Amino acid sequence: MTKAILVHQTGGAEVLRFEDHAVGTPGPGQVALRQTAIGLNFIDTYQRSGLYPVQTPFVAGNEGAGVITALGAGVDYFKIGDRVVYQGQIGAYATERLAAVDRMVPIPDSIDDQTAAAILLKGLTAYYLLFQTWPVAKGETILWHAAAGGTGLIATQWAKALGATVIGTAGSDDKTALAKAHGCDHVINYNTEDFAARVREITDGRGVDVVYDGVGKTTFDKSLDCLRPRGLLASFGNASGVVSVPDITVLARKGSLYVTRPTGAHYLGQRAELLEGARLLFGAVARGAIKVQVNHTFPLADVADAHRALESRQTTGSVVLIP
Repeated sequence: MTKAILVHQTGGAEVLRFEDHAVGTPGPGQVALRQTAIGLNFIDTYQRSGLYPVQTPFVAGNEGAGVITALGAGVDYFKIGDRVVYQGQIGAYATERLAAVDRMVPIPDSIDDQTAAAILLKGLTAYYLLFQTWPVAKGETILWHAAAGGTGLIATQWAKALGATVIGTAGSDDKTALAKAHGCDHVINYNTEDFAARVREITDGRGVDVVYDGVGKTTFDKSLDCLRPRGLLASFGNASGVVSVPDITVLARKGSLYVTRPTGAHYLGQRAELLEGARLLFGAVARGAIKVQVNHTFPLADVADAHRALESRQTTGSVVLIP
Protein backbone atom coordinates (compact mmCIF):
# COMPACT_ATOMS: atom_id res chain seq x y z
CA MET A 1 0.00 0.00 0.00
CA THR A 2 1.28 3.46 -0.91
CA LYS A 3 0.05 7.03 -0.51
CA ALA A 4 -1.28 8.75 -3.61
CA ILE A 5 -3.34 11.72 -4.73
CA LEU A 6 -6.58 10.48 -6.26
CA VAL A 7 -9.22 12.35 -8.24
CA HIS A 8 -12.67 10.78 -7.85
CA GLN A 9 -14.48 13.58 -9.66
CA THR A 10 -13.14 16.50 -11.65
CA GLY A 11 -13.21 20.06 -10.35
CA GLY A 12 -11.08 22.51 -8.42
CA ALA A 13 -8.00 21.80 -6.36
CA GLU A 14 -10.21 20.60 -3.52
CA VAL A 15 -10.94 17.33 -5.41
CA LEU A 16 -7.33 16.15 -4.90
CA ARG A 17 -7.44 13.49 -2.17
CA PHE A 18 -4.41 12.10 -0.30
CA GLU A 19 -5.31 8.43 0.21
CA ASP A 20 -3.97 4.93 0.60
CA HIS A 21 -3.54 3.24 -2.76
CA ALA A 22 -2.55 -0.30 -3.74
CA VAL A 23 0.37 -0.57 -6.14
CA GLY A 24 0.67 -4.24 -7.06
CA THR A 25 3.57 -5.84 -8.93
CA PRO A 26 4.91 -4.79 -12.32
CA GLY A 27 3.54 -6.57 -15.36
CA PRO A 28 5.32 -7.20 -18.66
CA GLY A 29 7.14 -4.09 -19.83
CA GLN A 30 6.65 -2.32 -16.51
CA VAL A 31 8.83 -1.30 -13.59
CA ALA A 32 7.99 -0.47 -9.98
CA LEU A 33 9.34 2.86 -8.71
CA ARG A 34 9.99 4.35 -5.32
CA GLN A 35 9.53 7.98 -6.21
CA THR A 36 11.84 10.66 -4.89
CA ALA A 37 10.53 13.79 -6.67
CA ILE A 38 7.42 14.65 -8.69
CA GLY A 39 7.09 17.48 -11.20
CA LEU A 40 4.05 19.79 -11.21
CA ASN A 41 2.73 20.87 -14.62
CA PHE A 42 -0.26 22.71 -16.04
CA ILE A 43 -1.46 19.52 -17.73
CA ASP A 44 -2.07 18.16 -14.22
CA THR A 45 -4.55 20.97 -13.58
CA TYR A 46 -6.25 20.43 -16.95
CA GLN A 47 -6.81 16.75 -16.17
CA ARG A 48 -7.97 17.51 -12.63
CA SER A 49 -10.49 20.12 -13.85
CA GLY A 50 -11.84 17.97 -16.67
CA LEU A 51 -10.53 20.19 -19.47
CA TYR A 52 -8.50 17.18 -20.62
CA PRO A 53 -10.85 14.25 -19.92
CA VAL A 54 -9.50 11.31 -17.91
CA GLN A 55 -11.65 8.48 -16.65
CA THR A 56 -12.16 8.78 -12.90
CA PRO A 57 -10.98 7.76 -10.43
CA PHE A 58 -7.33 8.32 -11.33
CA VAL A 59 -4.04 9.07 -9.65
CA ALA A 60 -3.05 12.54 -10.83
CA GLY A 61 0.31 13.75 -12.11
CA ASN A 62 2.41 13.08 -15.21
CA GLU A 63 6.09 13.43 -14.30
CA GLY A 64 8.39 11.97 -11.69
CA ALA A 65 11.80 10.63 -10.77
CA GLY A 66 12.77 7.75 -8.57
CA VAL A 67 14.54 4.44 -8.10
CA ILE A 68 13.51 1.17 -9.75
CA THR A 69 12.53 -1.39 -7.10
CA ALA A 70 11.17 -4.24 -9.24
CA LEU A 71 11.16 -5.30 -12.90
CA GLY A 72 8.36 -6.83 -14.93
CA ALA A 73 8.84 -9.51 -17.54
CA GLY A 74 10.75 -8.46 -20.62
CA VAL A 75 12.53 -5.49 -19.02
CA ASP A 76 16.17 -5.86 -19.98
CA TYR A 77 17.69 -2.38 -20.31
CA PHE A 78 17.25 -1.29 -16.67
CA LYS A 79 18.09 -2.98 -13.37
CA ILE A 80 16.88 -2.65 -9.81
CA GLY A 81 18.45 0.40 -8.20
CA ASP A 82 18.65 2.49 -11.39
CA ARG A 83 17.63 6.14 -11.14
CA VAL A 84 15.08 7.08 -13.79
CA VAL A 85 12.76 9.92 -14.74
CA TYR A 86 9.65 9.94 -16.90
CA GLN A 87 6.96 12.24 -18.24
CA GLY A 88 3.63 11.68 -19.93
CA GLN A 89 2.52 8.76 -17.72
CA ILE A 90 -0.46 9.70 -15.58
CA GLY A 91 -0.26 8.43 -12.01
CA ALA A 92 2.80 10.35 -10.81
CA TYR A 93 1.34 11.77 -7.58
CA ALA A 94 2.29 8.78 -5.44
CA THR A 95 5.08 7.61 -3.18
CA GLU A 96 5.35 4.41 -5.24
CA ARG A 97 3.95 3.44 -8.63
CA LEU A 98 4.10 1.14 -11.63
CA ALA A 99 5.03 2.61 -14.99
CA ALA A 100 5.83 1.57 -18.55
CA VAL A 101 9.54 1.07 -19.03
CA ASP A 102 9.58 2.35 -22.61
CA ARG A 103 8.90 5.89 -21.30
CA MET A 104 11.68 5.77 -18.71
CA VAL A 105 14.81 7.88 -19.16
CA PRO A 106 18.00 7.15 -17.20
CA ILE A 107 19.11 10.08 -15.04
CA PRO A 108 22.74 11.07 -15.65
CA ASP A 109 25.04 11.14 -12.63
CA SER A 110 25.39 14.91 -13.07
CA ILE A 111 21.65 15.52 -12.53
CA ASP A 112 19.91 15.16 -9.14
CA ASP A 113 16.41 13.70 -8.83
CA GLN A 114 14.63 16.97 -8.06
CA THR A 115 16.17 18.64 -11.08
CA ALA A 116 15.28 15.70 -13.31
CA ALA A 117 11.66 15.70 -12.12
CA ALA A 118 11.47 19.46 -12.52
CA ILE A 119 12.69 19.63 -16.09
CA LEU A 120 11.84 16.55 -18.13
CA LEU A 121 8.29 17.43 -19.23
CA LYS A 122 8.97 21.16 -19.43
CA GLY A 123 12.38 20.68 -21.02
CA LEU A 124 11.11 18.22 -23.61
CA THR A 125 8.31 20.66 -24.40
CA ALA A 126 10.94 23.33 -24.98
CA TYR A 127 12.93 20.83 -27.05
CA TYR A 128 10.23 19.96 -29.57
CA LEU A 129 9.03 23.56 -29.82
CA LEU A 130 12.51 25.00 -30.43
CA PHE A 131 13.98 22.16 -32.48
CA GLN A 132 11.02 20.71 -34.37
CA THR A 133 7.82 22.79 -34.33
CA TRP A 134 9.86 25.79 -35.52
CA PRO A 135 13.57 24.93 -35.65
CA VAL A 136 15.03 28.15 -34.27
CA ALA A 137 17.99 29.43 -36.29
CA LYS A 138 20.74 31.80 -35.28
CA GLY A 139 19.68 35.38 -35.93
CA GLU A 140 15.94 34.77 -35.68
CA THR A 141 13.75 36.65 -33.22
CA ILE A 142 11.22 34.81 -31.05
CA LEU A 143 8.54 35.82 -28.56
CA TRP A 144 7.95 33.54 -25.57
CA HIS A 145 4.95 34.18 -23.32
CA ALA A 146 5.18 33.43 -19.58
CA ALA A 147 8.95 33.57 -19.81
CA ALA A 148 9.35 33.32 -16.02
CA GLY A 149 7.42 30.05 -15.79
CA GLY A 150 8.93 26.60 -15.59
CA THR A 151 8.93 25.95 -19.34
CA GLY A 152 9.70 29.57 -20.14
CA LEU A 153 12.88 29.75 -18.08
CA ILE A 154 14.22 26.60 -19.73
CA ALA A 155 13.18 27.57 -23.26
CA THR A 156 14.42 31.15 -23.26
CA GLN A 157 17.88 30.11 -22.07
CA TRP A 158 17.99 27.38 -24.69
CA ALA A 159 16.81 29.71 -27.46
CA LYS A 160 19.46 32.24 -26.49
CA ALA A 161 22.11 29.49 -26.66
CA LEU A 162 20.89 28.71 -30.19
CA GLY A 163 21.63 32.30 -31.22
CA ALA A 164 18.12 33.75 -31.24
CA THR A 165 17.07 37.18 -30.07
CA VAL A 166 14.58 36.38 -27.31
CA ILE A 167 11.65 38.56 -26.32
CA GLY A 168 9.73 37.37 -23.27
CA THR A 169 6.56 38.39 -21.50
CA ALA A 170 5.69 38.08 -17.83
CA GLY A 171 3.02 39.39 -15.48
CA SER A 172 4.95 41.32 -12.82
CA ASP A 173 8.14 43.30 -12.35
CA ASP A 174 9.68 40.48 -10.29
CA LYS A 175 8.92 37.99 -13.05
CA THR A 176 10.27 40.24 -15.80
CA ALA A 177 13.51 40.59 -13.84
CA LEU A 178 13.75 36.81 -13.48
CA ALA A 179 13.15 36.29 -17.20
CA LYS A 180 15.74 38.93 -18.06
CA ALA A 181 18.28 37.07 -15.94
CA HIS A 182 17.57 33.81 -17.80
CA GLY A 183 18.12 34.47 -21.46
CA CYS A 184 15.66 37.15 -22.55
CA ASP A 185 17.08 40.10 -24.44
CA HIS A 186 13.87 42.04 -23.87
CA VAL A 187 11.05 41.40 -21.38
CA ILE A 188 7.56 42.92 -21.50
CA ASN A 189 5.16 43.12 -18.56
CA TYR A 190 1.92 42.27 -20.34
CA ASN A 191 -0.14 43.61 -17.44
CA THR A 192 1.24 47.13 -17.83
CA GLU A 193 2.30 47.29 -21.50
CA ASP A 194 0.73 46.54 -24.88
CA PHE A 195 3.02 43.64 -25.75
CA ALA A 196 2.13 43.65 -29.46
CA ALA A 197 3.00 47.33 -29.83
CA ARG A 198 6.20 46.83 -27.83
CA VAL A 199 7.24 43.85 -30.00
CA ARG A 200 6.78 45.94 -33.13
CA GLU A 201 8.91 48.66 -31.54
CA ILE A 202 11.68 46.23 -30.58
CA THR A 203 11.73 44.67 -34.07
CA ASP A 204 11.53 48.01 -35.93
CA GLY A 205 8.08 47.10 -37.22
CA ARG A 206 9.04 43.73 -38.73
CA GLY A 207 7.58 41.39 -36.13
CA VAL A 208 9.00 38.15 -34.79
CA ASP A 209 9.57 34.91 -36.67
CA VAL A 210 7.68 32.75 -34.16
CA VAL A 211 5.54 33.20 -31.06
CA TYR A 212 5.45 30.42 -28.45
CA ASP A 213 2.27 30.84 -26.42
CA GLY A 214 1.39 28.68 -23.43
CA VAL A 215 -0.95 31.29 -21.95
CA GLY A 216 -3.80 30.85 -24.41
CA LYS A 217 -6.99 32.86 -24.55
CA THR A 218 -5.79 36.22 -23.22
CA THR A 219 -2.69 36.47 -25.42
CA PHE A 220 -3.69 34.69 -28.64
CA ASP A 221 -5.13 37.56 -30.69
CA LYS A 222 -2.34 40.01 -29.96
CA SER A 223 0.23 37.28 -30.52
CA LEU A 224 -0.87 37.21 -34.16
CA ASP A 225 -0.12 40.93 -34.32
CA CYS A 226 3.48 40.24 -33.23
CA LEU A 227 4.34 38.02 -36.21
CA ARG A 228 6.09 38.88 -39.43
CA PRO A 229 4.37 37.78 -42.64
CA ARG A 230 4.32 33.96 -42.85
CA GLY A 231 5.41 33.67 -39.23
CA LEU A 232 4.21 30.91 -36.92
CA LEU A 233 2.19 31.00 -33.71
CA ALA A 234 2.77 27.81 -31.70
CA SER A 235 -0.07 27.66 -29.15
CA PHE A 236 0.88 24.96 -26.66
CA GLY A 237 -1.07 25.73 -23.48
CA ASN A 238 -4.28 27.11 -21.99
CA ALA A 239 -3.24 28.79 -18.73
CA SER A 240 -5.77 31.61 -19.26
CA GLY A 241 -8.39 29.58 -21.11
CA VAL A 242 -8.89 27.65 -24.35
CA VAL A 243 -8.32 29.44 -27.66
CA SER A 244 -10.94 29.46 -30.40
CA VAL A 245 -10.45 30.79 -33.93
CA PRO A 246 -13.93 31.38 -35.38
CA ASP A 247 -12.67 33.18 -38.50
CA ILE A 248 -9.61 31.58 -40.07
CA THR A 249 -9.30 34.38 -42.63
CA VAL A 250 -7.76 36.47 -39.85
CA LEU A 251 -4.54 34.59 -40.64
CA ALA A 252 -4.61 35.90 -44.20
CA ARG A 253 -5.37 39.47 -43.16
CA LYS A 254 -2.49 39.51 -40.69
CA GLY A 255 0.17 38.20 -43.07
CA SER A 256 -0.55 34.66 -44.32
CA LEU A 257 0.30 33.40 -40.87
CA TYR A 258 0.62 29.83 -39.61
CA VAL A 259 -0.87 28.51 -36.36
CA THR A 260 -0.21 25.11 -34.80
CA ARG A 261 -1.26 23.35 -31.59
CA PRO A 262 1.59 20.89 -30.93
CA THR A 263 1.64 18.24 -28.21
CA GLY A 264 4.37 15.98 -26.89
CA ALA A 265 2.42 12.87 -27.83
CA HIS A 266 3.06 13.61 -31.50
CA TYR A 267 6.68 14.71 -31.14
CA LEU A 268 7.93 12.26 -28.50
CA GLY A 269 5.79 9.21 -29.17
CA GLN A 270 8.69 6.99 -30.23
CA ARG A 271 11.30 5.99 -27.66
CA ALA A 272 14.13 7.15 -29.92
CA GLU A 273 12.55 10.62 -30.08
CA LEU A 274 12.16 10.70 -26.30
CA LEU A 275 15.77 9.71 -25.68
CA GLU A 276 17.14 12.18 -28.22
CA GLY A 277 15.24 15.04 -26.65
CA ALA A 278 16.38 14.01 -23.17
CA ARG A 279 19.98 13.70 -24.36
CA LEU A 280 19.97 17.25 -25.72
CA LEU A 281 18.16 18.60 -22.65
CA PHE A 282 20.48 17.00 -20.09
CA GLY A 283 23.46 18.01 -22.20
CA ALA A 284 22.36 21.66 -22.21
CA VAL A 285 21.95 21.55 -18.43
CA ALA A 286 25.33 19.87 -17.92
CA ARG A 287 27.22 22.46 -19.93
CA GLY A 288 25.43 25.38 -18.25
CA ALA A 289 23.38 26.56 -21.21
CA ILE A 290 20.26 25.94 -19.09
CA LYS A 291 20.31 26.79 -15.39
CA VAL A 292 17.41 25.07 -13.66
CA GLN A 293 15.22 27.00 -11.23
CA VAL A 294 13.33 24.82 -8.73
CA ASN A 295 11.78 27.75 -6.89
CA HIS A 296 9.00 25.97 -5.00
CA THR A 297 8.63 22.60 -3.26
CA PHE A 298 5.51 21.21 -1.58
CA PRO A 299 4.91 17.98 0.34
CA LEU A 300 2.83 15.63 -1.80
CA ALA A 301 0.03 15.82 0.78
CA ASP A 302 -0.20 19.59 0.13
CA VAL A 303 -0.60 19.27 -3.64
CA ALA A 304 -3.89 21.22 -3.60
CA ASP A 305 -1.97 24.28 -2.39
CA ALA A 306 0.56 23.72 -5.18
CA HIS A 307 -2.21 23.58 -7.80
CA ARG A 308 -3.75 26.80 -6.48
CA ALA A 309 -0.39 28.58 -6.56
CA LEU A 310 0.29 27.42 -10.12
CA GLU A 311 -3.15 28.35 -11.45
CA SER A 312 -3.06 31.80 -9.82
CA ARG A 313 0.38 32.41 -11.35
CA GLN A 314 2.06 32.80 -8.00
CA THR A 315 4.93 30.50 -9.01
CA THR A 316 8.09 31.05 -11.00
CA GLY A 317 10.38 28.43 -12.42
CA SER A 318 9.61 24.80 -11.61
CA VAL A 319 7.52 23.35 -8.79
CA VAL A 320 8.41 19.97 -7.28
CA LEU A 321 6.33 17.76 -5.00
CA ILE A 322 8.19 15.73 -2.38
CA PRO A 323 6.68 12.27 -1.73
